[in-house]
Amino acid sequence: MHGKVEICGVNTARLKVLKSSEMTELLRRVKAGDQQAREQMVEGNLRLVLSVIQRFSGRGENMDDLFQVGCIGLLKAIDRFDCDQFEVKFSTYGVPLILGEVRRFLRDSSSVRISRSLRDTAYHILQTKEQFARDHQREPTIDEIARIMELRRDEVVIALEAISDPVSLYEPVFSDSGDTVCVMDQVKDEKNTDERWLTHLALKDAIARLNERERHIIQLRFFQGKTQMEVSQEVGISQAQVSRLEKGAIQQLKKSIS
Repeated sequence: MHGKVEICGVNTARLKVLKSSEMTELLRRVKAGDQQAREQMVEGNLRLVLSVIQRFSGRGENMDDLFQVGCIGLLKAIDRFDCDQFEVKFSTYGVPLILGEVRRFLRDSSSVRISRSLRDTAYHILQTKEQFARDHQREPTIDEIARIMELRRDEVVIALEAISDPVSLYEPVFSDSGDTVCVMDQVKDEKNTDERWLTHLALKDAIARLNERERHIIQLRFFQGKTQMEVSQEVGISQAQVSRLEKGAIQQLKKSIS
């Protein structure tokens, strides 16, 4: 974020973090039409939006604009998430919707020009995908989209490829049998995978749930590489206490992300 602390008037250093139990309760209230709960869910998940748009921070885009667009995706995720049917974490469900909004915004503002008819076809395909996902709780296959829209399979693929971002490794090429194929999936990269990135998000959430002393010790030990003796001197407790707190914190982290 280029050292930026405030984005769209929001102090990113003070963003709230909701516990899993709090989030579940708020989502149930949202489903019942509670607008205050909806606002609390938005405030408690702005870190998720921030994490998503950081993928695009090196491209010269206006991060305020991306943050606002990402919040639209967050609102869609909150309104569509069903606690009774989805057996996934809200962050796992919300990230693709937030990414989708950001990618759509980048496509619309792209300097690469495609024909109006092809763009219209692609947007109708995206609308069909969203409607199908709402009705069936899963992504449609290319063949299903083609059948619904009465198009050939290759026409669907070409339209989706035409509006894809040519520089983003995370841009989906097409979805088939529920699996989204991205550019990065076609390039060998064992480090920057979606699974690894989502695990990183889960770890960040888990660390945020530790108490202040435990977070400080984890930060010093594993992010700054200090020894237990160095940590004990900085924190002002014995090395044995550091060791005990460290082990307890690690156990909590393992439980949170398992």
